Amino acid sequence: MESKEISFENLPKAVAFLSDQIAEIKQIVKNQNSISEPQKRIPIDIETASRIIGKAKPTIYTLVRERKIPCYKNGKKLYFFEDELMAWISSGKRKTILEIEEDAEKSYRRKHL
Repeated sequence: MESKEISFENLPKAVAFLSDQIAEIKQIVKNQNSISEPQKRIPIDIETASRIIGKAKPTIYTLVRERKIPCYKNGKKLYFFEDELMAWISSGKRKTILEIEEDAEKSYRRKHL
């Protein structure tokens, strides 16, 4: 919308132009808010952690003592983060027979070609 004066004839165009501009501004503000607000990580207790990973509390205490599971300790209380527990579970993935065979085949090709 180039003209500074708005006449009755071009009023619908001016309103449409302003509506588009407002939509763009809303989108910019929305994107900036989502970028600037880091997602908060809320610690969970051992009962919640045991439900998430499906292990009993004594098993979790053993894993903590052996330093096999990610945890935090403040005083006598243990804390966990759900995203870290899920990553810990994912890191323990065992390969299928098909994946093992594919890896062996790739390794064989590298050595003999």
